[in-house]
Amino acid sequence: MATLDDLRNVIRSCPVIDNHAHNLLLPSKQEAYDLLSATTEAHGDALSDTHTSLSHIRAVRQLRELYDLRNDANWDDLMQKRADILQGNFESFLQRCFVGIHTILMDDGLDDTTVYLYDWHDDFILDKTLRVVRIETVAADILREMYKKGSLPIGPAVLNDDMCAQAWVTFLQAFESTIVTEINNPDVAGFKSVICYRTGLGVKIAGDVQVAANSLEAFQADYLPNCSQNDFRIESKGLNDSLVISTCRLLTAAAKQDSISKPLQFHTGLGDADIDLLLADPSNLQPLISAFPHVQMILLHTSYPYMRQAGYLATVYKNVYLDLGEVFPQVSRNGQETILRQCMEVTPISKLLFSTDAHHFGEVYWLALKQFRQAFERILVEYVREDDLTVEQAIDAAKDIYFNNANRVYNLRAELPDMATSELPRRTRAQSNREARIMQVPQPLQLPWNEPQPPDNPYDQEVFTIFSESVPNLKFVYVQWLDYLATIRVRILPIAEFRRLVTEGERISIARGNTGTLQNDHVTSAVRSVGQLYVEPDVLSMRRTHSRDPLASATVMASFCDEDGRRSVHCPRNNLRTLTDRILDNHGITLEVGFEIEVVFLKKDSDGQYTAWTTNHAWGTFSPEQFETALPVLAEIADALASIGISIQQFHSESGPGQYEFVLPPMHIVEAVDTLLQARQVVQQIAHLHKLRATLHPVPLNGVGSGQHVHISLNSSTLSVEDLARKESSFFAGVLEQLPALCAFLLPNDASYARVVENMWTSGVWVAWGTQNREVPLRKVKPGRWEVRCLDGFANPYLALSALLAAGLSGIEADKQMMLKDCTVNPASLTKAQREELGITTRMPGTLEEALEELDTNEVLKRIMNHGLTDDYVIMKKAEKEMLDEMDDNKRYTWLIEKY
Repeated sequence: MATLDDLRNVIRSCPVIDNHAHNLLLPSKQEAYDLLSATTEAHGDALSDTHTSLSHIRAVRQLRELYDLRNDANWDDLMQKRADILQGNFESFLQRCFVGIHTILMDDGLDDTTVYLYDWHDDFILDKTLRVVRIETVAADILREMYKKGSLPIGPAVLNDDMCAQAWVTFLQAFESTIVTEINNPDVAGFKSVICYRTGLGVKIAGDVQVAANSLEAFQADYLPNCSQNDFRIESKGLNDSLVISTCRLLTAAAKQDSISKPLQFHTGLGDADIDLLLADPSNLQPLISAFPHVQMILLHTSYPYMRQAGYLATVYKNVYLDLGEVFPQVSRNGQETILRQCMEVTPISKLLFSTDAHHFGEVYWLALKQFRQAFERILVEYVREDDLTVEQAIDAAKDIYFNNANRVYNLRAELPDMATSELPRRTRAQSNREARIMQVPQPLQLPWNEPQPPDNPYDQEVFTIFSESVPNLKFVYVQWLDYLATIRVRILPIAEFRRLVTEGERISIARGNTGTLQNDHVTSAVRSVGQLYVEPDVLSMRRTHSRDPLASATVMASFCDEDGRRSVHCPRNNLRTLTDRILDNHGITLEVGFEIEVVFLKKDSDGQYTAWTTNHAWGTFSPEQFETALPVLAEIADALASIGISIQQFHSESGPGQYEFVLPPMHIVEAVDTLLQARQVVQQIAHLHKLRATLHPVPLNGVGSGQHVHISLNSSTLSVEDLARKESSFFAGVLEQLPALCAFLLPNDASYARVVENMWTSGVWVAWGTQNREVPLRKVKPGRWEVRCLDGFANPYLALSALLAAGLSGIEADKQMMLKDCTVNPASLTKAQREELGITTRMPGTLEEALEELDTNEVLKRIMNHGLTDDYVIMKKAEKEMLDEMDDNKRYTWLIEKY
C-alpha cells in the first residue's frame, strides 16, 4: 500500500512534459536581458520595483542554491556569480537547470536571432524538444517576404481595392499552406496564438463570407497603411480573427480527415503592459470553443487572474484544457498554492497540464519546476490528509499532470519512465562542452587558472542518483582515464566509496608523475616527482557494464583537475573539452564526430603465433565460415554494446582476414570519444572471453591496414549557411596546413606508417583532400561532413581530436583560404605537374620521428593545445620509441598486439 512518502517521492522526482516554454538566449545575448524579468511581467521603469516582490525575494533565496552561494548572498552577488557562469560554466550549468524535464513543447516564435534553435535544447532533457508554431509569427514572416518582393500594396496602392484583394488572397493561401505543412510536420506538437496580446480573445465568429469581408477590410484599412512602420506586427481585429479561424478550420479538417490532432494554445491572462487585461479573460473564447469542438484548445498560464473562469471552461467543454504555467515563479508561494487550489476546484485532473513558460534563462526552467513541485506537494498531501484523495489517487494525479495528460493531448506517444529504474538522461552538448567558457574575442588558450572558481561539488547529484537507482545491484565503479600513450588507466571503487566521493565532492588523488610513465611503468623525463593530480569522474559518462563482466559494475570516464578543482593542462580529455568550448564560444560552431572501429580478430595457433580468426573473408562478405564462426561473437558484441546504451549503426566484414568494422553514431565530440573508448573495451573484452584478441594494431597482418577513421561535421545554430561553409573551409585548410605535425598524434607509432603508402585505401602519401577520395588523408564526404583517414587505434583519441581542433581553429582564426584543390583521383596516378596544379606538394611524414620533429617545431599547435602538454607528449613518444626499438621485431609485434 502506497504511503505519503511514496507520494512525495513521485511529486519530487517524476519527469515532466513541459507543455509550453520558449528558447534560451544565446550566451552573447544574455547580458542584454535582465534576469529580474524571471519573476515578473513588468518591463521598463516598473521592473525596478520587482526587488520588493515576494516572488523575487523567494527566487533570490532559491537561486543561492542553484548558484552554490552562501545563505546571505544578495542580488548583486547572484549577478556576479551569473556573470562568472556565462564566462566559464554555462552549458554544464544549464544541465542542472533542466534536470527532471522529459520533453519540451517550445513556442519558438518569441525571438529569432538572439536565441538557440528549438532542437538545440534536446541535449539537456530526457527525450526531445518539439515545436509549437506561433501563427502570428508565421503570418508576419509571410507578409515580410511579400513586402520584400514588392507584392504588398503600400502607399497610394492601398486605395486600389483589386490589388489589396489579390494581395490578401496570395497571403492567405501562403499562410494556410504553411499551416498545413506544419500540421504534417512530426517536429510540430501544436500551434499557438497570441491574439490575446493583439486584439483580445473575443474572436468574432461569423459565416465564411463575413469572416472574409472582415479580414480583407482590416487588412486594407488597418494593417497595410502601417505595416512597414510596425515591423509587420499583426494587430488588426479582422485580420487576427481570420488567422485564428483559418487555423481552427485546418486543424478540424486534419482531425476529421487524417486523424491528426494537434492542439491550439492560447495565451490567456497574465501578460506584460502590452495586454488588455479585460480582453485576456478566457471567457471571451467561449464562442470559438463552441464553434470548433474538434480543436483541442489549451488555455495557457492558468489564465491568471482568471483561474476559475478557465477551470470552468475546461470542465464544461471536452476540447478545453488548462495549463498550470507562468505563475511559477511569477507569483508568491501562497499565491501559487491558492491558484492551484482554484484550478482544481472544478477542473478534472485529466484536463490540467504542467508547463514552465520558461524563456531566455535556464534559471526560469529550474525555478518554475522547483516551485511547482513544492506547491503541488503541499496541496496533494493536504488533500490526502483531509481524505479528498487516497494516496494512490494523488500519485496518479501527479503523474497525470506532470506527464500523462500532455502525452495524451499532444499525441506524443512517450512512455513515462519508471522512477525506480529510469535510464540515465541522454548525454548532452553541456556534457560534451562541459563548463563552457564564454569568450567574446578569440584568444590563445591559457592556463586554466583563468577559469572561474569551480563549484565545491563538481558532480551532478541528480544524474548520479538516477543512474545508481537504475542499476540497483551495482557494487563497483571503474573510474577510467586515458593516458598520453592511449593506455586505459583505472581505479576500481566499491559503490559505497564512489557514492561518498560524489556526495562529498571529492576526487581521487594520484601522483603528478603517473602521467609521465610508459606502459610498463618505466619513467620518462616527463615525470615530476612532486605534485598531485586529482581524478574527477564525469558521472554524465557513466554506463553499466555488459552482462559478461564478472562484477556488478559501472564504468565512468574521468578527467584531471588541479588541487583547486580547475581543469589540468596535463589532461588529454580536458584539453579536448577546452578546445571544443573555445570553437563554440568564439565562433558559434559545435562539432559532431562519428568513429568507425576497425578491429582485427586474431587467434593463437599451437606455436603461440597470432593468425587471422576468419580467412574465407573479403569486404562486405558473409561466408558460411563467417556465419558459423564470426556472427555469434559479433552479435554478442553488438548486443553487449546495446545493453549499455551504445547503439551501433552497423557492423560488417572489412577487407582483411579477420577484420571487421563497427560503426558508431555521430555524437558531440567529447561524448563521442568517451563512447569510443567504452565501446572498444566491450569489443576487446567479449573477444577475450572467446579466446580471441581484438586488436587495433594498424597493420596486424601482412597487407591488412586497420584505421580508426573519424567523420567530423561542423554545425551552428547561429551562423548563416554561407558563414558556416566559409569557416568550415578555413577549418580544414588549417588541418591540411598542419597535417605533417598532426601525424604525431594521429599516427603515433612507427608501425602506423606502414599505412602511409599508395594504393592501399588508407591515407596515401600526400597532404591532400578529395571528394569521396579514399586515397587521400582527408576525404570530403559531402558538404558539412569530412572524414579523417590518417588516424589509427594507437592514438589517444582525446589528443588526436584536440590536435585536429587546434589546427582547425588556427585556420578559422586566420581566415585561411583552401588553397589545395579537390583531388578526385588517386594522387599516385598523377604526374608531378598535375599534382602541383592541384596544390599537392607536401608529403606525409614517413616515420614517427619525422612527425615528432614536425610537432616539436610547430608553434601554432603547441600554443593552442598548450606547450606543457605537447612537450611532455613528445618526450614520452620518444621514450616509448626507444623502448620499442630495443625489442626484436617479433617481440615488438606481439607486445603491440597485446597492448592495443
